[in-house]
Amino acid sequence: MKNIIALLLIFIGFQLFSQEKKAKITFKQTEIDYGTINKNSDGTRTFEFTNTGDAPLIINRVKSSCGCTVPSKPTKPIMPGQSDKIVVKYNTRRPGPFRKTITVYSNAVNNVVILKIKGKVVDPNAVNLQRRNNSPVIKSNR
Repeated sequence: MKNIIALLLIFIGFQLFSQEKKAKITFKQTEIDYGTINKNSDGTRTFEFTNTGDAPLIINRVKSSCGCTVPSKPTKPIMPGQSDKIVVKYNTRRPGPFRKTITVYSNAVNNVVILKIKGKVVDPNAVNLQRRNNSPVIKSNR
C-alpha cells in the first residue's frame, strides 16, 4: 500500500512539473472606433496588450485585410507580465466609411487574434462647398 501511495505521489508531482509553460496575449481592446475623421488626418491608432502567460510571447506576423491599413509589431519577445503594442496606420485619403481587420499571429495559447478598426472619413472641403452653395450635392454615376 505504501508503494502505491508513493508511486501515485510521484506521478502527480511529475504531472504538475511537466506542464508546458505558454504565453497568452491579452489586449486592452480588440476594436478601435475612429469615429468621424477628416480626410488626410492622422490614421494611426495603437492596440495595447500584455503577456498574461508564463512564457515569452513572440508575435510572428501581423496582417491587415487590405493595403490601406499598415500594422507594425514588436520585434523582440515580450516576457511574462510585460506589455507592448501593435500600431495600426489607416490611410485616410479616401472619404467614406471603413471597416478593416488586423490578424495577429503568435506563439500564445490564443495564437490568432483578430483586431478591428472602423470609422468614417469625411472631406471637410466637400461639406463646406455644399454649405456655401446651399444646394444638395448631386453625384454622377459615370
